Amino acid sequence: MFAKRLLQKAIHHSQHAVQRGSLTPEDLKLRVTVHYGIPSTASILAFDSIQRLLALATLDGRIKVIGGGGIEGLLMSPNQLPYKYLEFITNQGYLVSISNDNEIQVWSLDSRSIACCLQWESNITAFSIVGGSHFMYVGDENGLMSVVKFDPEDEKLMLLPYRISAASISDVAGFPFPDDQPSPIIGVLQHSSIGNSVLIAYANGLFLLWDISRGQVLFVGGGKDLQLNDELDEPSSRVDDNVPFDALENSLSEKEISALCWASSNGSILAVGYVDGDILFWKTSITASGRDQQGSPSSKNIVRLQLSSSEKRLPVIVLHWSGNSRAPNNCDGQLFIYGGDEIGSEEVLTVLTIEWSPGLEVLRCVGRTELKLHGSFADMILLSSPGAAGDDPKVDLFVLTNPGKLHFYDKTTMSAIIGKSKTDSKSPISPLKFPAMIPTAEPSITTSKLIKLPIGGFSTKILSELASMKLSSTEIQGTSANWPLTGGVPYQLPTMKDDKVERVYIAGYRDGSIRILDATHPVFSFICHLNGELEGIKVAGLSAPVLKLDFCCATTSLAVGNECGLVRVYDLKGGAHEKNFHFVTDSRREVHTLPQGKGPHCRAVFSLLNSPVQALQFSKCGVKLGVGYGSGRIAVLDVSSSSVLLFTEAISNSSFPIITMIWKEHSAATHGPLKSPRHSGAKSAINYSEESLFILTKDAKINVFDGSSGNVINPRPWHLKKESVAISMYVLEGGLSVSGSPDEKHTQESSQNTTTKSESNPGSGSTGSNLHESQHHSSAEETRSAEKFLDSYVLLCCQDSLRLYSVNSIIQGNNKPTRKVKQSKCCWTTIFKSKERDFGLVVLFQSGVIEIRSLPDLELLKESSLQSILMWNFKANMDKISSSSEEGQIVLANGDEVAFLSVLSNENELRIPDSLPSLHDKVLAAAADAAFSVSYYQKKNQLPSAGILGSIVKGFRGGKMTPTMDFCSTRESYCAHLEKLFSKTPFSDSSFPALKNAEQVEELTIDDIEIDDEPPAAASTSSEEVKEEKRTERQRLFGDGNDDWKPRPRTTEEILTTYKFSGDASLAAAHAKNKLLERQEKLEKLSKRTEELRNGAEDFASLANELVKTMEKRKWWHI
Repeated sequence: MFAKRLLQKAIHHSQHAVQRGSLTPEDLKLRVTVHYGIPSTASILAFDSIQRLLALATLDGRIKVIGGGGIEGLLMSPNQLPYKYLEFITNQGYLVSISNDNEIQVWSLDSRSIACCLQWESNITAFSIVGGSHFMYVGDENGLMSVVKFDPEDEKLMLLPYRISAASISDVAGFPFPDDQPSPIIGVLQHSSIGNSVLIAYANGLFLLWDISRGQVLFVGGGKDLQLNDELDEPSSRVDDNVPFDALENSLSEKEISALCWASSNGSILAVGYVDGDILFWKTSITASGRDQQGSPSSKNIVRLQLSSSEKRLPVIVLHWSGNSRAPNNCDGQLFIYGGDEIGSEEVLTVLTIEWSPGLEVLRCVGRTELKLHGSFADMILLSSPGAAGDDPKVDLFVLTNPGKLHFYDKTTMSAIIGKSKTDSKSPISPLKFPAMIPTAEPSITTSKLIKLPIGGFSTKILSELASMKLSSTEIQGTSANWPLTGGVPYQLPTMKDDKVERVYIAGYRDGSIRILDATHPVFSFICHLNGELEGIKVAGLSAPVLKLDFCCATTSLAVGNECGLVRVYDLKGGAHEKNFHFVTDSRREVHTLPQGKGPHCRAVFSLLNSPVQALQFSKCGVKLGVGYGSGRIAVLDVSSSSVLLFTEAISNSSFPIITMIWKEHSAATHGPLKSPRHSGAKSAINYSEESLFILTKDAKINVFDGSSGNVINPRPWHLKKESVAISMYVLEGGLSVSGSPDEKHTQESSQNTTTKSESNPGSGSTGSNLHESQHHSSAEETRSAEKFLDSYVLLCCQDSLRLYSVNSIIQGNNKPTRKVKQSKCCWTTIFKSKERDFGLVVLFQSGVIEIRSLPDLELLKESSLQSILMWNFKANMDKISSSSEEGQIVLANGDEVAFLSVLSNENELRIPDSLPSLHDKVLAAAADAAFSVSYYQKKNQLPSAGILGSIVKGFRGGKMTPTMDFCSTRESYCAHLEKLFSKTPFSDSSFPALKNAEQVEELTIDDIEIDDEPPAAASTSSEEVKEEKRTERQRLFGDGNDDWKPRPRTTEEILTTYKFSGDASLAAAHAKNKLLERQEKLEKLSKRTEELRNGAEDFASLANELVKTMEKRKWWHI
């Protein structure tokens, strides 16, 4: 009856003119608000060992920073160029990158933007940050090594005077460079035990160890003039059979360096990889007897290693060393190698376990392990683990492969893999995969939905309680717990105290599972995980890929449609009591009892047709659920009673898939009660209003049904004159209020509307009648409702056009559009709302172009692209996994990345930037600085220790120990010391007196050591007063003091023998004996005091290290 009356009104109804859209370009600002996942173009890794942050630079100008607890940040450079170097300024909140156009960029992790940049004039070929400082070594193609300083206070980069050119050191090194072409610097390594030394390697094979404080060469290796001895001792070439190993050829003239690293804990061994696939071990800590006349090492101090005996081998691309600090010679450990194998062999990462003989004369490879890569190799990095000095360091390893796959090998995994290689075990051992907050590949995401919950509504309460239960699968919890990244600090806003869920993101996967995430704030949190299979119940097809999702805020019901035609309905309210499960088919209905348990439960599974579910839509009240199948059939389900209200044959003769279903409510709540079909005599608490169901098929045909009776309102399906492929459909009210779409638009107000209706009609929920019977409104009310409905618009989005029709035209079969815009390869659309009455349309094309248009006039307001916003290219099925909310938030997925975009300039639902997590933990940084000072104290009071911050530096000439820098009790004093060195040119005689007499060593005698605890009394007068007093006394004794009188220096023994012992040699000898006894006593006291200080420092250092470990695990808001 209702359908017939509506058709009659449509025939006599006149359509009003389309008003102009009020949305302006100034209201729009397309930007990225949240980004999860690793970009597929990631190519370089960097790690902050204190902050526990990992950074990945890409080939398109982006940098991804990953911490713990879902904290991720995306840094985007204005230049879309690849990066070739990336490194943290450790524990300082800055990240340094160098792009292919040789621009040095310093990123602030606090502001997530570029703090400063410096354009380099030549091609940068080597880069390294001086550990524990803001200084950087930069090597270029001209063989020039420069020092750059970053000032964190002013956030500026400054080029310092300290520069070392190839020409300036050619004479010192003894290996002149060719004049025709300078050799580029291929690597810069800070010495592992000498903080004031740096190793510079050139592409032509020459490398040298340079003392920056003295301006002199400590060691030279490589070079075309190095002639090697063929007569090596047999033990020096002995290794295991699996690593071919022999003497070098006669010359290194053709060897080009491609990779290098220190291969010992103290910097005594250097591993160098070459383009021809060779790896040479150079002994840098050699005595003068081990050098030739040029100051270079002899052939006995060089050992070659080959991974393959083939003549054609890959260049050695990557070399990394992990030392065993428990080894007595500090040279045993593991060498990680990428490259060096036979050309055409399987791409692997080789791990060699190296052992040296006590005298470093024999090298043995006691183990070889090959790690199979999950894709082509991109980069790797070893993680330095915190802990007390002397502990066996963990062999933690990150491996990055293409496209954007990150795997982690912890110590346990590495030990198992190495042990497996020795025992030839066949059991697979896999590394940890990156635990993505929103997985997109494993398992593969197939659909998603972003839903804004009503403020203070029932669904907000239920989902907040569900989030507090911390429900997740064991697999997800285990993966996150073992992951080494813990950096970053989530912000706690005052409005976040109640921790209410305001927005959820629901994702469906190929294995039939569902993930629900709290998307209220920029750091998403896990709510629950729903498996495809049901516990204790076998239903065929439950694990099929999920195709469609829909959520009803009024009832907190979740509908899931899959590829096999099954529709699952979940009740997220849950409850601890027993639950009934309904399995409904086209011919029978089964009821099962589910076991007790917390959290959501599956209420019903509908299996009506073995055809993919292509459309799912709850009605506004949430009782009815529309289902559209790939075969063109539709079904209307009663969720409350788990029954089928309507199941039609194909509504289109061509049986095209249903792609959109929209419920349109166009009258007030019925005055009379409605019966629920679940209990024929019972009364339903939910109002049924008169609703229409709009259905769009893939061939752009539109059908309108009476949602209560199932009768067709338009006599025949509406269709276009020309065939076209439909994308989506929206129904807009006359006042431009969105009433439906393929995404969830109407559910945001359903909770409040239901409550309002209940209050205005207190008796409407107390009695019921049959679902297919409808109470009529008064004639005036019915007329206004029908006119408002007929004044609504239908927006039809096709691949080649955008068309706007009136509902009146659709019902009458009139296919003349009110507005029309021709398009080309449109693939996805969504509608958003600004303020109350301003609406817009977002259109995504297969070319990656994004258009934003106003409604209802479809005027183009702004144009952008995925490439300019996200550096993405459009990929197949991207439209199927995209979703949006009415507030102008869009979710797109590409590869392993998920990006949340905001369209409106004044929209800030995520409260950015106040709610953004901090990528730099300042509390942890302060704790690390305190431990830094403790480490200095420990080194100062123990035996001389090696390290970048040590106070004793080995003088390679003669093997003696030469003090080159004082203890730096803080990081600031260490940086000040380096700045003093780098603020002068390296070849200034006044700055580096060691160049004049490098062999002079300052002597320290036992008599210079003061053991008494009491410090000397401070002088009561100033130095000027003392000098004046001495000058006055001298004038009284020698007159006016103008005579040039210089006394002859005499030794202490001469003075004592002449004056104290009156020339008696026996008395002088007795005095010397007493002096020796005093010295012996002083040495004993010194030894005892040193032992006490060492024990105290060990206790203090142990306590400080425990504090550091505790602070890494606990954030400041947990203390």
